[in-house]
Parts: sequence; structure tokens; C-alpha cells
Amino acid sequence: MQDAMKSQIFEVLKDIVKPTTISGLHIDENQHVIFSISVDPSKGTALEDMRQEAEKRVLALNGVKSVMAVLTAQKQAAQNAPDPHGMNKNPKLDIAAKQIIAVASGKGGVGKSTVAVNLAYALAQAGQKVGLLDCDIYGPSVPTLTNLPIQKPEQAEGKLLPFEKDGMKIMSIGFLTDKEAAMIWRGPMVQTAIYQMLRDTKWDNDTGEPLDILILDMPPGTGDAQLTIAQKIDVTGAVIVSTPQDLALLDAIKAINMFQKTNVPILGLIENMSTHICGNCGHESHIFGHETVKIEAEKRGIKFLGAIPLSSDIRKKSDAGILEHSKIFDEFGKTILT
Repeated sequence: MQDAMKSQIFEVLKDIVKPTTISGLHIDENQHVIFSISVDPSKGTALEDMRQEAEKRVLALNGVKSVMAVLTAQKQAAQNAPDPHGMNKNPKLDIAAKQIIAVASGKGGVGKSTVAVNLAYALAQAGQKVGLLDCDIYGPSVPTLTNLPIQKPEQAEGKLLPFEKDGMKIMSIGFLTDKEAAMIWRGPMVQTAIYQMLRDTKWDNDTGEPLDILILDMPPGTGDAQLTIAQKIDVTGAVIVSTPQDLALLDAIKAINMFQKTNVPILGLIENMSTHICGNCGHESHIFGHETVKIEAEKRGIKFLGAIPLSSDIRKKSDAGILEHSKIFDEFGKTILT
């Protein structure tokens, strides 16, 4: 079935793009289609109409539910080329947000997405106009954490309309793909997808009023996604999340150094899974260590925003997409606003 659909896609696109320029073609079980088109970087944004036409043609195929096509630049031959992914052709973006805050980590599995979503929620409940963008292409968590449907957002005047929940405007690549699908994408496709979500999402309201704060849930690491964010938008600052264990903290330090090298201020560090309190006897255990993140923050002259316990309640609510007022995240929000 998928082979037949792929053949149809190549057929309807053959007169506007060469088959050899199409890569990363993925069709999930719900017939959501994603692919990239490799283009000459010298042509810049002139091929945007072609990209939209490609999406339109594929969407017209019987059974296709949604389509996302991304433009990627052909890799330059020179090994020392300063722009191997062709991102220099894309201008810096002017996002409709007064502040943009990246929530990042060096290592996966430290609870960064949980912090990003709950921080955005706390800021929204405090009266801020908040947006939340899930920048993790390979492992988008925001749809699950917010309990939003996996469906393509509506569009208006060439812009994607973000989902709205609990006072937040929310966008994620996870709305466009099956939640169990593996995104087998190279760096240029990741960069382009993030760039397009930033550019093509309508973050302002109908009167043009911008967000107060846009929270970016970053993927772990210090790679293409982080460079795209640092180079293509004006980031107010980054919040770094780490567990106390030495291995996670070592990777968090790499994230700190990366943001500092790209002139993104570090707003503070958060220690997640800091301590565990037994629900039966009240005994406090430091399973992953304790206060190592606080000590590192003090050593580097960076603000320590606070610690989050290893809590089954937080885990259960996150898995269920339940957001509630939390004193911990309220305090984080107040600290960032000041």
C-alpha cells in the first residue's frame, strides 16, 4: 500500500521536481506524508511557491490526510564549506514574541520537555500570552504532555494555526506524524523543519499583538537544531535542565558552553529528579546525587532556579497530559519574569 502511494507521489510531482531531489519520504499508518526536496541554495526562498504546490498535489491524492514538504539545500562539495547545510540562504526570522526562551539539556531523559510544558503553563496561568514550540523532531513530547490530538493544524493566509490549550499556543512536528513513527531525517531536514515551523506558525493574535513569551522545547544535545535556533532567531535566553548525576551534568555543561558561544544568555539551571521522598515512610533519598547542579551553577556564576523532586505524581500527570498549578513551576516562572 505504501509503495503504491509513494509511486503516486513521485508521479504527481515529476513535472515540478526531479525524483532524485526527493528524500526522506515517509508515510505513516494514518496517511500523513512528510518529505524533503533538495534545492539549489542560491535560489533562496524563490522556490517556496514550488514547495506549496508540491504539498497541494500530494494532498489531493486519494487517502492522504496531511502533507509537509520541506526544502533542503544541496550540500556543498567543499569539506570546509562554512554553510554545508545551506541555511545561510534563509534570513533571520522576526518572531511575533517579545521574549523567546529555550528550555534545553545536554542529555535526553532528564525531564526537559516536562519542564518546558509546565513552565509555559505556569506563565500562561500568571497572565502571560504564551506560545510553546516543540523543536524535538526525532522525539516530540509536547502532544502527549498536553494531551492534544495528532492531527495537522489548520491554515489561514499561508500560516499554520497553532493549537490552543490552557492559554497556550502550541505547535509540534508531532501533530503531523504518527506518534510511533521514526523520523529518519538528516541534519538539513531537521534544520529546515524547525525553521519552517518558526516562520510559518501564526504566533500573534488576529490584531497582530505578539506573544509575551515563546517557550522552545529543545531536543537534547548541541547539534543542528540548537544552531538553527541560535542563528536564525533572537533568543532571550536558555534554561538548562539536568539531573544531579555526573554524566547528565557533564552534558549539561556542554549545552551551557554551546549557548554561550552563540551569545545566548543562560537564564538559569534546574535540577530535576533531585530527591525522592518515600510515600510510605517519608524517607528522603538522593538516587541520582544531590545539589550537583546547584554547585555547578554557583561555580559558573549562573542563577540556580531550583530543584524538582523525583515524583510519581509529576510522572503520572505528564503521561496523562494533565497540567495543574504547581508551586515549583510558578516559582520558576516568577524568577524568569524578573
